[in-house]
Amino acid sequence: MRSLQLLGVYMASSMSVAAEPPLPATEPHSYANPQQIRVREVALDLAVDFERRRLSGTVDLAIEHVDPKARELLLDTRALDIEQVQTRAEKGDWKAAEFKLAAPDRVLGSRLGIAVPGDAQSVRVRYSTVPDASGLQWLTPEQTAGKRQPFLFTQSQAIHARSWIPLQDTPLVRAPYRARIKTPKGLRAVMSAEMHDEPDADGRWRFEMPQPIPSYLIALAVGDLAFKSTGKRTGVYAEPSMLDRAAHEFAETEKTIELAEKTYGPYRWGRYDLLVLPPSFPYGGMENPRLTFVTPSVITGDRKLVSLIAHELAHSWSGNLVTNATWSDFWLNEGFTTYLTYRLTEAQYGQAFGDMERVLGYHDLLDSMERADVADRSLIRETPAADPDEVFSSIPYERGELFLVWLEQRFGREAFDAFLRGWFDDHAFKSATTAQFLAYLQDKLLARQPGKVSAVQLDAWLKVPGLPDSAVLPTSSALTEVEQQRERWLSGKLGTAQLPAKNWAVQQWQLFLDSMPERVTLDQLRQLDARFKLTGTSNQILGSSWLRLRLAAGDKSAWPAAETYLLGAGRMRLITPLYRALAKTPEGLAFAKQVYAKAAPGYHPIAREAVERILRGEQAGV
Repeated sequence: MRSLQLLGVYMASSMSVAAEPPLPATEPHSYANPQQIRVREVALDLAVDFERRRLSGTVDLAIEHVDPKARELLLDTRALDIEQVQTRAEKGDWKAAEFKLAAPDRVLGSRLGIAVPGDAQSVRVRYSTVPDASGLQWLTPEQTAGKRQPFLFTQSQAIHARSWIPLQDTPLVRAPYRARIKTPKGLRAVMSAEMHDEPDADGRWRFEMPQPIPSYLIALAVGDLAFKSTGKRTGVYAEPSMLDRAAHEFAETEKTIELAEKTYGPYRWGRYDLLVLPPSFPYGGMENPRLTFVTPSVITGDRKLVSLIAHELAHSWSGNLVTNATWSDFWLNEGFTTYLTYRLTEAQYGQAFGDMERVLGYHDLLDSMERADVADRSLIRETPAADPDEVFSSIPYERGELFLVWLEQRFGREAFDAFLRGWFDDHAFKSATTAQFLAYLQDKLLARQPGKVSAVQLDAWLKVPGLPDSAVLPTSSALTEVEQQRERWLSGKLGTAQLPAKNWAVQQWQLFLDSMPERVTLDQLRQLDARFKLTGTSNQILGSSWLRLRLAAGDKSAWPAAETYLLGAGRMRLITPLYRALAKTPEGLAFAKQVYAKAAPGYHPIAREAVERILRGEQAGV
């Protein structure tokens, strides 16, 4: 009942923005001590070594003595080789500093404690990464599209920045950053920052992110990269062989930015470019500011999967501009972003398209809730997860979106849009907690329209595992028609040749396949494949859904196709359902382990951990 009582305090008060609860002093997934000494700026100077699979160099941290008596700076690290630490006063020289690297924790890594004099203004750490750093993926030329040059990219979310930079790796701490990155000749470096088009004479690429961002949004990629403009503020980086296809796929990004600005305020990051990564990228996209990292699996030639770009762009307001202060507040990032995504796709592609996307998201939510532990089905956990990656699912995304849709229905779209824009404006470049959101909600909506929302209702959305009965569930006439036709087909009333699927949108095919009941027979699946040539489809999204169906139905003849797919894809959302389907039988599990042994070198470390959890019998998660 503690959470309900806390919500009641917000409901009973007429709090102003100034009276919002303060940020917590610490965060459970970080060793950092920003309440004593806070990092205010990050400056990297790193060299990229593909032969040794290491980054090496220095990071300079400008610090603020929040507590004048504090004499130790605590940083997060994971498997870093720390060579030297120095401190410097405002106008002094660098001096050697004592430091201690604690024994590693499996999830959190090692605490780096640095002795800091009272007059120190900067700390420099000389270090190098290890070849299997969890936030880095090193690819051989053979693992890239061009097959000519190696490739490196980072993935810092949630707590992987510490595997390639010693810093205060918590979203509680935001800081601008600068970087100098030395690459082998002929390779380009790009980062989530303002970029120069050419390297310096010494081969170093220079970057600057003037706005304060959390550590998980620091991003780097190095490879054989070319650029093509798609608008006055937008463009695409990709390997040369993929550049034209990528630029065509994402040609309407500038229009999406303009639509977002009309409702949610100005885009505040300068440029919005996209970097198309090799297939091993473990996510659909990563919202690194100024440079979204994106999977090649959405490049289909027909621009049918561009809602992913709307999602990553929406993070420019929810997540990047206003950031969850702790990973227990993750829904503040993803629930808000998913709500904005559906609004943007609806505005750009029409109500029918938006409705289909919402319904598919709802089905993802039901699937995630079925597999998740009870503790992970609500938006707020009673106790923080040991590892943020292990509880990653659609729940904070889609349940968070449904919560905001419910609020929109209670207060009206016009009032709710104004509320969201105010939230972004009043918390711009800040981190926020759920408690702060509730206080702002009370001040800006609840107190002005009393009686529309109760503390009990808010508590049900945030803390109760099941979805509230009052949830406004999405519907789509186009998808309802697909469900009706599928039922007629399953019952034999509609022949495979009569299915009107040739004209279906990708979203209709997704629903048709992803929510197929278990009673579908192998013969029916074979008829479907013969008619529509689903095995080997160039659409990786549908390919995953189709192979999962065949594997779940016990079709061993699908094993070779599944192996080919799993060896060529790395996006977790696409590969984990196939491993999960195989792992349901002893024979399938043995085969899955054989395939994984071959595929693992091409998977990102985050994806490897997700697959290994499945192979160990831990079915929850992505």
